[in-house]
Amino acid sequence: MKMGENTTKNHLPPQAFSVSVDTDPQSDSKWFDDDGRPKRTGNVWTASAHIITAVIGSGVLSLAWAIGQLGWIAGPAVMLLFSFVTYYTSILLSACYRSGDPVNGKRNYTYMDAVRVNLGGVKVKICGFVQYVNLFGVAIGYTIASSISMMAIKRSNCFHQSGGKDPCHMNANPYMIGFGIAEILLSQIPGFDQLHWLSLVAAVMSFTYSTIGLGLGIGKVIENKRVRGSLTGISIGTVTQTQKMWKSFQALGSIAFAYSYSVILIEIQDSVKAPPSEAKTMKKATLISVVVTTLFYMSCGCFGYASFGDQSPTNLLTGFGFYNPYWLLDIANTAIVIHLVGAYQVYCQPLFAFIEKEAARRFPDSDFVTKDIKISIPGLRPLNINLFRMVSRTIFVVISTVISMLLPFFSDVVSLLGALGFWPLTVYFPVEMYISQKKIPKWSTRWLCLQILSVACLIITIAAAAGSIAGVIDDVKTTKPFKTSY
Repeated sequence: MKMGENTTKNHLPPQAFSVSVDTDPQSDSKWFDDDGRPKRTGNVWTASAHIITAVIGSGVLSLAWAIGQLGWIAGPAVMLLFSFVTYYTSILLSACYRSGDPVNGKRNYTYMDAVRVNLGGVKVKICGFVQYVNLFGVAIGYTIASSISMMAIKRSNCFHQSGGKDPCHMNANPYMIGFGIAEILLSQIPGFDQLHWLSLVAAVMSFTYSTIGLGLGIGKVIENKRVRGSLTGISIGTVTQTQKMWKSFQALGSIAFAYSYSVILIEIQDSVKAPPSEAKTMKKATLISVVVTTLFYMSCGCFGYASFGDQSPTNLLTGFGFYNPYWLLDIANTAIVIHLVGAYQVYCQPLFAFIEKEAARRFPDSDFVTKDIKISIPGLRPLNINLFRMVSRTIFVVISTVISMLLPFFSDVVSLLGALGFWPLTVYFPVEMYISQKKIPKWSTRWLCLQILSVACLIITIAAAAGSIAGVIDDVKTTKPFKTSY
């Protein structure tokens, strides 16, 4: 069995059994797609919701800080550059969902499937390693971010009640554990096709807290009666020359992380119905998503920097740059937590699917791995429980939560994840697969342009990774494991 194929046979829609007397050989097309899987129902709006849920995440909160390191010229320019590169390479990647014919060709169900068909060899293993390490890292980053937002709610109320006299320090661990428990429960959702409702809720939440952050930023600029910041970013004196260099590199990683969703694009595309072709639907969904997120990013990042200048916090809403109105901060941070609960699942589902398909391939005769237990619920569809799915996903969430308690560095982890995932997953593999799929001649003008794009993004990734690692090293020196407080 190849990875990407179904490992169970009991997930047919209930309606399929009610038409079993139909002798029309074409009747199955009502319930199944051309690959024999249940009919896909996604469209441009559900795909956009998935993308926005994945993109407008905790990364938006560090953009004011990122622009602060780069300044008014380089900051917005780099953000626009990343948005264009992400959109363009996403279009290249979506063209690789089907092999051969873009309408009727064989489907590639996952990012790794597309790499296997188009590139093959050792590149498949490299891609799998980078992709799944990146997804695992995102789970850690989102656990850290959610705990910070939960503590911010508690701290803002504490700060308000004490009139600013109590520093309101608290331990992050209970909040990370609480987030982990919620994810253990939600991780039992079998796959992407059942996540539409969660993605829509999370997308609404992301707009909520981004809008509040934007509104508070505008209000702060009006209150200051001037726009803070400089053309070249944080000034020497506030930081040393060396620190400015590393922080500028780190800022590239933060912006890259804010646009990182290519890693799950194929999985999102596999939930989309046809016709029209999946590539056309994803092209529209990608354009909508990138335009919307870039407008939000530019607004939140620029107004945040205009509000605080060199003092821009690494996390706009939880850096306590805003003390009032505290209830509005509470709403924003609650929205962040709800969004991250959904985004965690959107990012981790491909990793869950890979683990379960590999287990089914290695142990096809094991009831623990492949058998579903049906539990009847009055008035609802029977609930299918897979023991391996329940155990493996629970272990995954526990491990990611424990690591989060060991490495609670929000801005540095975000920057490092963005740096490590940007070039290989967003640029290199999509470019190489597209060249292979379309059989673009080597040394042709188009081939050269694509290679120049890839090399330029590699240089940016190396610089961003170096800055992020320097930041993590500094944080490790001052942090005690499991004793992090804010």
